[in-house]
This record gives sequence, C-alpha cells and structure tokens, in this order.
Amino acid sequence: MEVYGVKKIRKSDIERALGTAVTLYKESVTSLGECTLALVRNGKKKYLIAKGSGPMFDELEGKVTDDLKICPANHANRLVLNTYLPYTKPTTNKDGRPSIGLGDRLGEATPGHIKALGNKNIFPYFAQQSIRELNLTGRTFDGVIDDAAYAVFQCGYTAGWGADGDHLKKEEEIKTALRSGATMITLDSSEMIDNTIAGLPEKELLVRYGNVDEKTRTFYENLYKERTFTFGTLSLTLDTVSLMKDILIYGKALDYIQKIWETFPEFKGDEAFLEVSIDETATPTDPKSHLFIALELKRRGVLLKTLAPRFAGEFQKGIDYIGDLAQFERELIIHETIALAHDYRLSVHSGSDKFSIFPLLAKHIDRPFHVKTAGTNWLEAMHVVALTDPSLYRRMHTHALARFKDATAFYVVTTDLSKIKPLDKVSDQQLCDYLKDDNARQLLHITYGYLLQDKEEKGAYLFRDEFFALLGKEEELYQDLLAKHIGKHFELLGWKK
Repeated sequence: MEVYGVKKIRKSDIERALGTAVTLYKESVTSLGECTLALVRNGKKKYLIAKGSGPMFDELEGKVTDDLKICPANHANRLVLNTYLPYTKPTTNKDGRPSIGLGDRLGEATPGHIKALGNKNIFPYFAQQSIRELNLTGRTFDGVIDDAAYAVFQCGYTAGWGADGDHLKKEEEIKTALRSGATMITLDSSEMIDNTIAGLPEKELLVRYGNVDEKTRTFYENLYKERTFTFGTLSLTLDTVSLMKDILIYGKALDYIQKIWETFPEFKGDEAFLEVSIDETATPTDPKSHLFIALELKRRGVLLKTLAPRFAGEFQKGIDYIGDLAQFERELIIHETIALAHDYRLSVHSGSDKFSIFPLLAKHIDRPFHVKTAGTNWLEAMHVVALTDPSLYRRMHTHALARFKDATAFYVVTTDLSKIKPLDKVSDQQLCDYLKDDNARQLLHITYGYLLQDKEEKGAYLFRDEFFALLGKEEELYQDLLAKHIGKHFELLGWKK
C-alpha cells in the first residue's frame, strides 16, 4: 500500500478562489512532493484543488487563482491522478481476495461502498457496468471509471479496486472497455448459446445433432462420450444424450470464448481478468454441462478467472432468491467442486439482496468467490428520495408506473403492480415502506433508465437534475444507507474481516 504525505490546504482559501462555499473532503488531502491535492464539492460539481508545484501540478488541467489551481474532475485529470497516485487506478485482484461487483450506477455510490468495506479483506469492483446500463443511464465506460477513481481519491481508499466491463458481447465493446481501463471483462456469450435444444424430444435431438459435421461429432465423442470424471466424492458421466445437447447448446459459445481469449493479450498478461458468463440461458446450467464447458476451456487453453453458471431458481432484480433452497444448495456444491478442480472461481450474478442464499455460499465455498450486485445502490438512492423529498418520490414513483411495461423489455421480473399500495393511500412518512415491498422494489429497480433520462417537451429532464442535486445534498445519508445495506451482504456472505 502506497503512503503519501499530507500538507495543509485550507478550505477558506479554496472558497475564496472559487467564490462559493464548498465541501472539502478531508480524506482526499494528499501531498506528493511539493504538490498538495484535495477534492471539493460545490452542489453537483466536484473539483480537484492543487497547491504547490511540480510535475503533477503542471499536468493537471485547470485555472490558477492565487496559489491554487482549480481543476475540473474530468477524464484528463483522472488520468493524471492515476499516473501519480496509483491507488486511484483500477487494478486486478492479484492477491486473490473475495470479490464483489458493486456497480456504481449513478457515479455517487462509491463513497458509501467504501464505508461499507471499512478494513475488510474484500476486493471491490467499484466500476461495473453493462452496455445496457450505460445506454439506460447515458454514461460511458470512461465516465464510470472516472467517477469511481475520484470517489477513491475522495475517501483516501488505497486498498485497490477494479473495473468490470459487465456482460459484454462484442469484440468492439470489449476493446472499448479495456481501452478505458477495465481490469475485468465479463464475457456474455448468450447470443451464441442455443436455447432451443434443452427441451427437444430425443428423436428431434438426433436430427439436430446429425446436422453437425461428422468431423466435429467424432472429435468430441472420442474425447468425452460416456467418460466418467471423478473429483473427490463427485463422479459425473458425460453420457451420449448429455454430450449431444452440450455440443449443440454450447459449441458456438465455446468457439467464441476461445476467439475472445486469443484476440486480447490483456487476459494472458493478467492486465485484465476474464469471467465467462453462461447464466443468460433459458434453463439452469446442468452440472454435466458445466463440466463439459470446463474441460473444453482447459483443452483450448482459455485460463478464465471466474465462471457464472445459471443456478436453479430465479435471481430477479432487487429482491431475494426465489426457488428451492435445498436444490440450490445441492447444485452449488457440485458447481463449486467442478470450478475448484479447474482452478477458477464461481461467480454469482444478480446477487443484490439474495440474502437467503448467502449463508449457503459461505458454508460451501471454502475459498474466495465473486458476487455481482448493482441495482441495489439505485434503490438506496430512491430510499434517500423517499426519506427527504416526498414530492419528488411521488412524481418518480408515478412515472415508474407509467414506464414499467417499457422497462420489462430489458428485465425479466414477476412484479404484480396490483399489489403495490396506491400512492394516495400512503403518507409521506410511510413512503420508505415501498423499499421493503418486493413489487415496489422491482417497479423502481427496472425503470431507472426512464427516471434518469426521460425529458419534458421542452427538453429538460423530468427528474435527473433534481434527483442528483438531492443526492449531492444528502450524500452523508446516502453513504450511511449504502453502508448498512451492503454491509448486510458482507455479513451474510461471511466476509466479516
């Protein structure tokens, strides 16, 4: 861990230079050589303040006033920070800590995530966004990593953090994410997975399998047909029918994963970790399918760090696990056995608020694993709105109801809007109860893009400016709510230290 000196930089001098009151983030005050830096906030805007001299002072973009340089918290200045203060730059989880994707969807949640982490030995991915999330929020990979880096500097967090290009499907998306500084890529091969195979009658399965070229069929059959693989007390046989299905379902996906691995040298040099996602499928991942995928990736020389199977049950957004916990537990043990035998970790996607399965993960995975969360920090932001601005909450809730059907094009949920208590039956003091109701949570969860991006006829945002102004004003409350909620995740996952 790097150690930096601290010299004085006075709030009164900053306010005089800016001509306005500011919040000075004391944990950010850092000196390197003759240059002292700090981060301040005025309303929705943040500024880097530099005092002194030296290369870092000179390279920062900004305006010199008296003996201070007022610098915008922009992309160019983030890169300067990364150069001179390496702890502000995303990195890989080289020391193998338990890891969590925290996915700051708003660019305001990372300080709360840092508060939740405290001194725990957890590797956080503060920046974690999918193309879908970027499109719905109007952000970019550069902007997401910029916001996380400035938050790390703001809080003086020096323990290391990562940036995940989440659920990326195309080479160009991966290239963009890596160029922006992503240190993990979650490869979503769902478009290459054939979801029409799993439920086919055997006769039709044989017809489809017969359409695979003979050379490919013979190759796979010689390697795996009716072979039994044993890992401790677990034995799995790749029987003929299972193998046919796996070749048809995952064959193209495996080819694509191999292509991505070979295309990007960052994965081989550990500049970025590769996670393979096979959770976006119509049916849960059969343990035999997981074994087939693991064997094939190893044979092809693909050294992934984590793999996300689709577990039994439903992992819907913003609410607890839906399904048979006993079945989940049985299959978790098998999936972990396969992952351990092939030297990668399990990853659990849509992990926000899945409190009922967390103790099972802690019980049966006796080594670090990865969990992805994201939307829960948006819901805690709505919690802030419900607590502090009932009028804004009511308007956003009403708009969410109007936009819910549109949002279901992006997310699969079983929300029953008829079970959400009407707003006119709820007092201002009771608005927070919506954040305790599964149907209301999902209503708010999946409509975030419309609530942030929709505009009036004249072009002004309906809620965005008002919403972010409120979060800036209530940033301490937001941090406290996040620390409590994410802290509950850590505790139930067994990550207490």
